[in-house]
Amino acid sequence: MTELINQTTVAEYEAFVQGHPKGNFAQSSYWAKQKPAWTWRAIACRGEDGAIKGTLSVLIRKMPGFGKTMMYASRGPVCDIDDYATMDELFAKAKELAKEYHAYVFKIDPDIPSSETAFSDYMQKYGFILKSGGAKFEAIQPRYVYRLYLNGRGEDELLASFHQKTRYNIRLAQRKGVRVEICGKEMVPEFGKLMLTTGVRDGFVTREPQYFADMLDNLGEHARLYMAFLDEPQADGTTKAVPIAGTLAIHYGDKVWYLYGASSNEHRNYMPNYLLQWEMIRWAIETGCRVYDFRGVPGDVGEDHPLYGLVKFKRGFNGDYTEFVGELDLVLNKFWYRVIEKSTSAFKEVRKKVYLIKNRGK
Repeated sequence: MTELINQTTVAEYEAFVQGHPKGNFAQSSYWAKQKPAWTWRAIACRGEDGAIKGTLSVLIRKMPGFGKTMMYASRGPVCDIDDYATMDELFAKAKELAKEYHAYVFKIDPDIPSSETAFSDYMQKYGFILKSGGAKFEAIQPRYVYRLYLNGRGEDELLASFHQKTRYNIRLAQRKGVRVEICGKEMVPEFGKLMLTTGVRDGFVTREPQYFADMLDNLGEHARLYMAFLDEPQADGTTKAVPIAGTLAIHYGDKVWYLYGASSNEHRNYMPNYLLQWEMIRWAIETGCRVYDFRGVPGDVGEDHPLYGLVKFKRGFNGDYTEFVGELDLVLNKFWYRVIEKSTSAFKEVRKKVYLIKNRGK
């Protein structure tokens, strides 16, 4: 039996998602608040005992100028991936929503490794198609991530497991006077400036500072803004705390995710990013998490790849390279699917070029 979650049942829904091994912040009601341009509908499937056994959080967005909507269940569903009967019920209810909201496509990108071929077979039989790409961050969510499985290990044991160079860089940052603080919204403008610097340097479009401020409000205790500072001496003999890097992390259920990271073009040799990662990992340890998720890495990890440095950095923490099944589309209207997907892809490319031209030199 399926039902739509309402104000009366949302607490029960949250408890289930947070307590499930496949639980993900993107499937939470908190994350839905972060997406005000989208309509949030959440589906629950109950067993014979009345308890929830599977859920699916769906975000629905109008596509301007087309009279259609896109439905997206980021990192859903949350259930036993071998329980096809439950998934059948969740997806059937999602298709009812698709009719109600005139959706042209229903997208999902589940937190399920590509090695789970039985799940992939099930999805294809249901009618989902795998979108090509994802190796270079073309998908909405990264298809390839790097994960550190904590397995109950404490700080000393985990630190000892890191590559020698990574341990050295963490301690180097500390010796050079880098300190990391958990900050509130007062530091969001500085974090926004660092994000802009990073986006221009690395060639990607960044969010406006208000987005990060909203995240701290909407996710509350589940989100943290970490800032790395360096005390620089001033002419009058005092010191000034200068922000040189920052990260945004989310703790939800049994996982902590490294969501956003930024750094200045100066002081990179002080290795603040290593110390920031270590502080976020410590949060995962403190909260008894099973997984620390570094999030996206490119699918191509050869040394000649332009993002190989990112892969090398994350590998230093001695985690696991994980490939998910990828972004899956249930096409509900073939004509509008071709038109809107092509238009959206072209718009993103133009927006990126305009963004980089506009912000270079800032």
